[in-house]
Amino acid sequence: MIRTHEVVCQYDETIAVDGVSLNIENGEYVAIVGPNGSGKTTLVRTFNGLVTPDNGRILVDGTPVEDDLVAARQAVGMVFQEPRDAFVAATIGADVAFGPHNLGLSHAEVDRRVEAALEAVALAGRDNERIDRLSGGERERVAIAGALAMEPAHLVLDEPLTGLDEPARRSVLSRLASLHAAGTSVIVVTHDLRGVIDAADRVIGMVDGRIAVDTDAATAREELAALDVYVPPETARPGQTASTPDS
Repeated sequence: MIRTHEVVCQYDETIAVDGVSLNIENGEYVAIVGPNGSGKTTLVRTFNGLVTPDNGRILVDGTPVEDDLVAARQAVGMVFQEPRDAFVAATIGADVAFGPHNLGLSHAEVDRRVEAALEAVALAGRDNERIDRLSGGERERVAIAGALAMEPAHLVLDEPLTGLDEPARRSVLSRLASLHAAGTSVIVVTHDLRGVIDAADRVIGMVDGRIAVDTDAATAREELAALDVYVPPETARPGQTASTPDS
């Protein structure tokens, strides 16, 4: 579980996160949405100590983040908005192996984790390919694999779909759904809910550093209407047809 209690983050005179308390349960798929400047990115970066709050507490699986940063960063994997900013190696396999190597794991264990992570994002057998020759969707999947190789209980992705074409978008969303089905908590920070709202168990909407909406996806469609967030039409479920306006 990730738990925040009255978290406040301030940059100079600007309050980015203003007294936020929430619990994210193990295995939940959560979408955190809001307009630019709403505080969503700052909030999730407190989950593993990338941002230290000015006030409040964050606990990961019962342990305060500041008490064990290494444990927090193993438990909470983070995928950034622009994956190129986080790549540390030229090839897929070397980049995904970087985190496990830094944990001091054996070569056999590192190899196992890299193989499993690449298989999870449909990049198995492509270890030696250069990252700079990949498409945007493929780079996003490499970034996800790098986080998965740390075997986190919770995976946080900050705007993972920005700039992707529709096939790449569907591919990434499919991988996230598979990870969620396997028991990983998935937390997606986004301003565009296409493909996300139907997959999420819960939607959290932020405005001015505070939580304005915290509900299930069906209810969120109505409550998010007041926020500067694109809410797509509801997708028809299997066996149903999408509703159309009366003629």
